[in-house]
Amino acid sequence: MTKLKTFLAYYKPYKKVLFTDLACAALASACALAYPVLIGRMTSSAIRDEGIAVDLLFQLMGAFLLLMAVEYAANYYTDYAGHLMGARMEANMRSDLFRHVQRLSFAYHDRTPTGQLMSRTTHDLFNISELAHHGPEDAVISFVRILGSVAILWSINGTLALTILLILPFMFAYAYRYSLKVKDALKENSERIGEINAQLEDSLAGVRVAQAFTAEEMESAKFEAGNRLFLESRARSYRAEALFYNGLTSFMTMLTVAVVAAGALLISYERLLLTELLTFLLYIGTITDPVKRLVNFTQNLQNGAAGFERFLELLAVGPGIRDAPNARPLECVQGRVEFRGVGFRYDGDSEPVFRGLNLTVQPGETIALVGPSGAGKTTLCHLLPRFYEAAEGEIRIDGTDIRSVTLQSLRSSIGMVQQEVYLFAGTIRENILYGRPGASEEEVLEAARLANAHDFIAVMPEGYETKVGQRGIRLSGGQRQRIAIARLFLKNPSILILDEATSALDNESERAVQLSLERLAEHRTTFVIAHRLSTIRSADRILVLTEQGIAEEGTHRELLDNGGVYAKLHDLQFS
Repeated sequence: MTKLKTFLAYYKPYKKVLFTDLACAALASACALAYPVLIGRMTSSAIRDEGIAVDLLFQLMGAFLLLMAVEYAANYYTDYAGHLMGARMEANMRSDLFRHVQRLSFAYHDRTPTGQLMSRTTHDLFNISELAHHGPEDAVISFVRILGSVAILWSINGTLALTILLILPFMFAYAYRYSLKVKDALKENSERIGEINAQLEDSLAGVRVAQAFTAEEMESAKFEAGNRLFLESRARSYRAEALFYNGLTSFMTMLTVAVVAAGALLISYERLLLTELLTFLLYIGTITDPVKRLVNFTQNLQNGAAGFERFLELLAVGPGIRDAPNARPLECVQGRVEFRGVGFRYDGDSEPVFRGLNLTVQPGETIALVGPSGAGKTTLCHLLPRFYEAAEGEIRIDGTDIRSVTLQSLRSSIGMVQQEVYLFAGTIRENILYGRPGASEEEVLEAARLANAHDFIAVMPEGYETKVGQRGIRLSGGQRQRIAIARLFLKNPSILILDEATSALDNESERAVQLSLERLAEHRTTFVIAHRLSTIRSADRILVLTEQGIAEEGTHRELLDNGGVYAKLHDLQFS
C-alpha cells in the first residue's frame, strides 16, 4: 500500500490531465461499442428485401462519421497528452533519483557499479513511465468495453452472452498466473541490464589500458560472459511471454468458435437471428481488443512494478552521512582543525585504517602528509569534509564539531585538488564556474590568471568556450590541473586539501601548477598529501603516517636530522 501511495503521489501535479485522459479513453471506448450496433441496425432495418431505406441509411452513415470524429479527437488526446504526462512523471522520478544518488556517501558509490545506477535511471524509469500512462488508460478502456459489450450482448441474447461469460474467467485466471512469471523474468532482465551497463562502462572507461596491454580479447571474453547471462535471462522471459500471449490467443479463438457453434444451434431453434449472430461476432472483436489491452496492461504493470520496486529500493538507501537535526551553518571559518582520538575503518574491513589519531593544525598552517600507500593519508583528509564518517573520536573546525554543522557549509569551506582532476563535459568557462556558478566574467578571468591558466586558454581558437571533452580528455594533465585550481580560486575555501596534485605532471607543467598552488595556499590552512618529497620542503610541518598512526612530526630539516622513517624515504628518493 505504501508503494502504491508513493506511485500515485507522482500523478498529483497532473490530476487534470489524468482525469481528462481517462474520460477521453472512456469516450473513445463508448464510440467503439456503438459501431456494431449501427452495423446491426443497417443490416436489419436499412437494408431490406424490398429495397434500401435511403433516409435511414444516410442517418446511420452520419452517425458513423460523427462517432469517428469524436473517437479520433479522444484518441488523439490520450495518445499525445497521456504519453506526455507519463514522460513528465518519468522526468520527475529521474530528477528525484538523481538528487538522491548525488547525496549518497562515498561508501555507497565505492561498492555500487555506475552501470547499475544508469540502468535504474533509464531503463527502469522508462518502464514506469509506460505504466503511468498506459496503465490507468488500458484499465478504463477494458472496463468500459467489456462491461458495455456484455450488457449489449445480454440484451440481444442472454444464452449466447452466457457462453462468453463462461469462458472469460478462465482466460483472466490464465492471464494472471502467467503474468506473475513474466514479472519475475522481467525483473531478472532489469538486473542483468544493470550488470551489462556496469561492465560496459568499466571496459569503455579503460579502453586505453586494454589497448596498451593488448588485452582486447580478454575484455571481450569478460563481456561475452556477462552478455551470455543476459541472453539466458532474455530467453526465460521470452518463454514466459510466449506461454502468456499464445495462451490468450487460443482463448480468443475458443471464444469465437464457441459463439459460432452456440449461435448456429440457437438459429436452428429459431431463438436467434442471423443478423444478431453477426452483431455478436462483431462484439467478439470488441471484447478481444480490451482483452489485448489487459494483456498489455498486465505486461506494463509487471515491467513498471519491477522497475518501481528497484526505484524504491534505491530511494530507500539512506545518505549515510547527513545533517544533524539541529545542524547550523559553519560561518567565518578561520581554519583551526583538530582531530581528537579519531579512528576509521572501511565498511566490511576488520582492521581499522587508523585509531586514536590526534592532530591540531593552526589557521594558515601548511601540513604535509607522507608515508607508505595504505597508511591513510587520503582517508584522513576525506574525513574532514565528511566524505566518510569517523568511527570514533571527533573532528573540530574552529572548536566546532563538524557533525554539528551543515554539510553544505562544511564542504563550501573546504577545497580539494587531486591527482586525477575531473572536468565535466562542457566548456572551460563552465568548468571554472563550477567553483561559484554566479561569478562574473571578470572574476572568472582573474581566477584563471591566479591559476596560471589564462595564457594557455587565451591562445586556444575558442578561448574560454573551448570544449574540454569527457573528463577533460582534450586538455593536457597540467592544463586540467590549472583549470581545477582556477575553480578553487573562485570557490575561495578557508581550508585546502592537495592530494598528489602534481605527481603525474612533467617538470614544466609541475612548475606552473606548483606556483599556482602556492598562491592558492596563501593564508589558508592546507593539507598536502605527497609522495614526491621535493614538493613539501617548505611545509610548516610534515607528518609521517604509518599503519600505527603518526610515526613522526616536524619540519623537513628536523625530520632529516632525526634519521627516522622520513629520512629513509628521503634517502630512497634522492639516492
